[in-house]
Amino acid sequence: MYNGLKEYVRFLEEKGELRRIKDFVDPVLEIACATDIESKKVGGGKALLFENTGTAYPVLTNMMGSQARIRYALGVPSLEEIAPRIDAMVSSLLDGGKGLGGKLKMLPLLGQASKWMPRRHKGHAPCQDSVQYTAQLSQLPILQCWPHDGGRFITLPLVHTVSPVTGIRNVGMYRMQVLDDATTGMHWHMHKTGAKHLAECTHRLPVAVCLGGDPVYSYAATAPLPEGIDEYLLAGFLRGRPVELVPCFTQDLMVPADCDFVIEGYVQKSEEKFMEGPFGDHTGFYSLEDLYSKFHVTCITHRFDAIYPATVVGIPPMEDKYIQEATEKIFFSPVKLAIAPEIEDLFLPEEGVGHNFAIVRIRKQYEGQAFKVAHALWGAGQMMFNKFLLVVDEEIDIRNWDAVFDAICRNVDVSRDLLFSHGPLDVLDHTAPETGFGGKLCIDATRKGKSFRDRPLEEVIHVLYDAEEKKSPRYRKLWLLGANCDPVRDGRVRDHLILDATSKRGAPGFHRRWPDIVAHDPEMVERMGELLKD
Repeated sequence: MYNGLKEYVRFLEEKGELRRIKDFVDPVLEIACATDIESKKVGGGKALLFENTGTAYPVLTNMMGSQARIRYALGVPSLEEIAPRIDAMVSSLLDGGKGLGGKLKMLPLLGQASKWMPRRHKGHAPCQDSVQYTAQLSQLPILQCWPHDGGRFITLPLVHTVSPVTGIRNVGMYRMQVLDDATTGMHWHMHKTGAKHLAECTHRLPVAVCLGGDPVYSYAATAPLPEGIDEYLLAGFLRGRPVELVPCFTQDLMVPADCDFVIEGYVQKSEEKFMEGPFGDHTGFYSLEDLYSKFHVTCITHRFDAIYPATVVGIPPMEDKYIQEATEKIFFSPVKLAIAPEIEDLFLPEEGVGHNFAIVRIRKQYEGQAFKVAHALWGAGQMMFNKFLLVVDEEIDIRNWDAVFDAICRNVDVSRDLLFSHGPLDVLDHTAPETGFGGKLCIDATRKGKSFRDRPLEEVIHVLYDAEEKKSPRYRKLWLLGANCDPVRDGRVRDHLILDATSKRGAPGFHRRWPDIVAHDPEMVERMGELLKD
């Protein structure tokens, strides 16, 4: 589809989805501040190309931050067109082992899959136009996004590793804090495949970090694929042709030939970890310092016309909102088929930053089915990070908060319809009692024998907020509820459910550090706002 980011930029400009910024904008804080302002405009604003960065390379941000741009990145007229194709593939795979009929159904699928498999690039690779064996990361326009970040971070890396045990490739997206010209951090959580590959190796894990190229690569690296499924198979499936790969110069790894930058290197298993962070994260808070591995750079290659891509995360809505929406639509059918076929629809509201809230519409057939669905979803891939799960009947519009709240008011008896549980949480969840583990709550708002009428929501669920937040808009209050409340520790059931969404900084019994909400300096916000005026 797009041979590098330059082609994608040209396409976005033709579609009126790109804005060029010719004035100098500093990669330290200013680019991120301008991007934060633009991404919060109605519809996600435009992609921004900062042409004067103080380096040889322009910076592209917000490149998938609208409904149109995420479609353009994936090369489809509508996201709804992808889901049936995924559905058909998964259905064939699920039936594949069931007799001769199932195996015959798989033959067309296998024939198509061979066309999507990544293959070796022939001839010179654009990503290797320039080769630098003496690494100088300071030549790249790497961003510092928020004032209290620990430094500059690479925020849109495609991190390539191969399992030393199985030989299977993984492409993940893990932020990388720059430590010096030849060293960064590698922020892969304990749940991530990259961390697993490091644990499997005996000495040194080869790593290749790609930036840019066809934007479908960046999407594929974030997709919730089952372990062992090649991200470039998904990319080939989405673009309709295989990804062409080329060998690295200093590491035994293959990378896409059309990427803009390739940073080759390794992680030494025996090396002492360092204190990485803080970082203004997608939660809207700073994720605090913690111990992570170091990545040592051995070579940097790039295209002659390279563009440096970056994403900025923080208080929603931002670019990741649209990536998440695409994932919902593309991967809903496999979840439904494999986990809980009674699910009619699944919605992850943007206020929940990807996982704090989930609303599920089911075809209810028996009492207790909502809790059965909750247990199934909390055991399914990244849904294990969910904290608040709301289950409603099939006629409810789950993308309408008023309709969902009305179902809660009519159908919830707090003495019967609440399921509290414990399980894994996102490592970045600062309110959990301990890192990566905490409470969960399912609210069964489906119809039962008894229905309540004319109850205000506060008579069913009452949320406590800090004084300065009591008059905040509903959007911000929902975001704070997901961010600041552990449902088990901070929930109390009386004649209604009380949830405490206040700050726990200094609270009795809370022993973890409490992070700050991310924010830019007001003077900088004003300057960048002037820069972006039409």
